[in-house]
Amino acid sequence: MGSTWKLQDAKNRFSEVVNEAARSGPQIVTRRGKEAAVVMSVEDYRRLVRPEVDLVEFLQTSPLCGIELDVERSKELSREINL
Repeated sequence: MGSTWKLQDAKNRFSEVVNEAARSGPQIVTRRGKEAAVVMSVEDYRRLVRPEVDLVEFLQTSPLCGIELDVERSKELSREINL
């Protein structure tokens, strides 16, 4: 993982923080000694938020694909609710 930066240092050297994120990986920014934010390259971000496969492909390759499900709804009357 990348480096840790104090907030004031990260603000003053933002270009360097961004360059380090692209070169070395995510950079952690702290505020008052506690981790507050992460600066990462757009490639790392996209890899993080993009699913490996889309939903349709996932469902088509699922081990449960083709299994018959009983989706019939009960014909019983609903229970009474006191409001």
